[in-house]
Amino acid sequence: MHGAVALQPVYAPDVFVDMVRRVEAAGMDDLWLTDSSLHSRYCYSYLTLAAVNTTRMRLGTAVTNPVTRHPALPAVGISTIDEISGGRAVHGIGAGDRPLEALGMKPAKLALLEDSIHAARRLWKGETVTQDYRGFVLADAHMRFPARPDIPVYLSASGPRTLELAGRVADGVILLAGLHPEGLTYALEHIDRGVEAAGRSERPKITVFAYGAIDEDEDAALAAGRTIAAWFPQTAPVYCQLAGLSEDLVRKVREAYRGGEFQEAAAAAKLLPDDFVRRMSLSGNRAAAREHIRTLTELGVDSMAVFPLQGDAESRMATVEAFAECLRAEGRA
Repeated sequence: MHGAVALQPVYAPDVFVDMVRRVEAAGMDDLWLTDSSLHSRYCYSYLTLAAVNTTRMRLGTAVTNPVTRHPALPAVGISTIDEISGGRAVHGIGAGDRPLEALGMKPAKLALLEDSIHAARRLWKGETVTQDYRGFVLADAHMRFPARPDIPVYLSASGPRTLELAGRVADGVILLAGLHPEGLTYALEHIDRGVEAAGRSERPKITVFAYGAIDEDEDAALAAGRTIAAWFPQTAPVYCQLAGLSEDLVRKVREAYRGGEFQEAAAAAKLLPDDFVRRMSLSGNRAAAREHIRTLTELGVDSMAVFPLQGDAESRMATVEAFAECLRAEGRA
């Protein structure tokens, strides 16, 4: 299993460049950057900074969506990053989340998401495309510079229909399903249904996102993971049931959930029991992190991406470097 890191482009450019260099020096294979409209700096600009300040890591969006831009534009954006980085780009795409509300938009429907992937692949292959897709149009459209035709497409997924779509069409899956075996198994089974329905010979590559912190101060680690745990009752409640959270508590968290992103859901997060937070997030010491690594490895997951939360850039890099230590200790780096 490979190691990866996901970051939000919220840091000053010089701070971000230092972080990116340290992420690669720690041995990580992938770097993912969020694309969160008004909540952070422009992801493609920061992917460019990452491309020119690294030599080895793959670089991807985690994730862009086909709502805030015409789907052809992120296809051009990631192919530009691919060219700058020497073929290291990954097109991470998803339906979009609560940050869309600030723009008066709603998450993409599955049909738009699927057609966006098909259209991007046709453009990368150099085709001239005229087609009324479900939610957008291409009219005599073609890219006027060469692109790598097989840029990997990773689909972010939690719900059963999106997981099955990923199994049908994606090269990889960014999996948001917590870190406990029951939830992960549920998600993988749905991906496999999509694989079978499409007659594919193998499952897409699986990257599990692990939000939170690795800290020997376990109270601090729990605090870091608590808000992403509150995201699940709001957005993917099936994982709450699988993790043993009561329906009544799921309802209370949903009612208390506020803000455009999970970091702004502190009131809802306070309602969650510690055990649930530990099951859904990276919220413990190095021994707990190593247990998560073993769980994911046993389930056949290809990559674990740590998404450090809470504290300043240095605090978040401490989690990244602790994660690298844990991977090495488990023989995974």
